[in-house]
Amino acid sequence: MEEVKKKQAISLSEVKEILGKVDPEEMDQIQRWTYDYVSKFASIDSKDAKEMKKQLIKECDLTEDESVEIVNIRPTSLAELRSFTFGWKKLILAETLEKMLKIIKEHS
Repeated sequence: MEEVKKKQAISLSEVKEILGKVDPEEMDQIQRWTYDYVSKFASIDSKDAKEMKKQLIKECDLTEDESVEIVNIRPTSLAELRSFTFGWKKLILAETLEKMLKIIKEHS
């Protein structure tokens, strides 16, 4: 078993990019299931996902985990966005939510 070298939250699009470089014959069952899943649900390319994640962290003061959640879900309204951020148990100002929506729309 390989040693974990780095632990980092990544979006579904980034997982798809990584697993897309692996020969399907070399994948174990979990990798195949994961690749099938991300192939169905990752709807933007990994470059856009990485850029969106970076912007959300920098401009909206989100953690990497929070930004990955937003990149994966890509809420389309303030109400939908609030339903996700509510679970984070921290106050997010309306102007920050608006900025988050703007970043999401720029990359959709």
